[in-house]
Amino acid sequence: MDIGLIIIVKARIRIFYPLEGNLEVLRFIKGAIHGAILLPAIFHAIFSALVVWLDRYIFTTVGLPNSIIPSLSIVVGLMLVFRNQTSYNRFWDGRNAINTIYTCIRNLVRTIVTNGYTTKGPPTAAEKEDIERTIRILMAIPFAVKNHLRAEWGAAWALGNDVGEDGVAAYNPDYASLLPAGLEGHEDEGLGLPFQLTFFVDGFIKRGVERGWFNAPGASQMQAQLNSLMDAYGRMETIGLTPIPVAHLIHQKQVLALFCCVLPFGMVDDMGWWTVPIVSLVTFTLYGIEGIGSQLEDPFGYDRNDIKMDAIVGDAKTEIDVVLSEWRRVMRSVEVDSRVREQTDGSDAPKNGAETAFIPPDMFLKVRAMR
Repeated sequence: MDIGLIIIVKARIRIFYPLEGNLEVLRFIKGAIHGAILLPAIFHAIFSALVVWLDRYIFTTVGLPNSIIPSLSIVVGLMLVFRNQTSYNRFWDGRNAINTIYTCIRNLVRTIVTNGYTTKGPPTAAEKEDIERTIRILMAIPFAVKNHLRAEWGAAWALGNDVGEDGVAAYNPDYASLLPAGLEGHEDEGLGLPFQLTFFVDGFIKRGVERGWFNAPGASQMQAQLNSLMDAYGRMETIGLTPIPVAHLIHQKQVLALFCCVLPFGMVDDMGWWTVPIVSLVTFTLYGIEGIGSQLEDPFGYDRNDIKMDAIVGDAKTEIDVVLSEWRRVMRSVEVDSRVREQTDGSDAPKNGAETAFIPPDMFLKVRAMR
């Protein structure tokens, strides 16, 4: 294997940590949530300064017993833990569902290309076109899932740039070429395109059984893969369409704001003007945790902390493209070998008159000789 290809493959499978080995952990942009918590942090800092000023210059004291802080902090901590854990579970479940879809597509493609023939001979031109059409549809399903989760209706959205600068959907010929000719979407009527595309795959499985390509257990296994794919798609829909209850979100924000407002009253007698930076630090920490939960709640969008849907879909298409190209080369080698045999004088024909069972050459080998 070429060294450059090895490097590319290793780069794909390695988990990339953008802050690994450098000081970018201190940055305030590109993935950080500081912009979302800046206003609350400034407000509570100003409010804390006002409390200290009132305590020092206006009233004898405005302080409260600092014993109230631990009691409130327990409530705030529990609510933030629940929110963050729930949001991260949604993020992780979404990523696992994407992987399930990808795995099912891989298994279906492998089964199709390795079983799409009979011992009587290679597939005909029409059958090969049917195989390619089905594989292209399988390649299109991740695109359709991504667009459906982002509510970007249409059959040819551009990879990584679904909406142009003018707000109009950008046409992507790579995606459009994967869809069956004459496809009519019904998304405006409530039918999701990923579900619609699975009907074509299901029909191909039935035709494969009738052609003798798949036996009953094999077809049943393919149906199970297709069902698992739809189950993962349904789980992703559940995540995308079911937000965290509004009552919880409202109460959490109210409790968080109340705690940060009470905090300076419990610290002013002991800390004085140090109350302002300490409250600012606590506010930054707590609102930051809450902001992270908000970012992870819907993991299928365009935010930097969301799942890299475009990259995953692009990788899936690239990988299956390689398999499809290799299958095409194998089919061409089979055609060449068949023509050579037809041109022989018959000396290679079996002496007993029995026909030789057709067995295609293995894929991904440099020498493809008929066995």
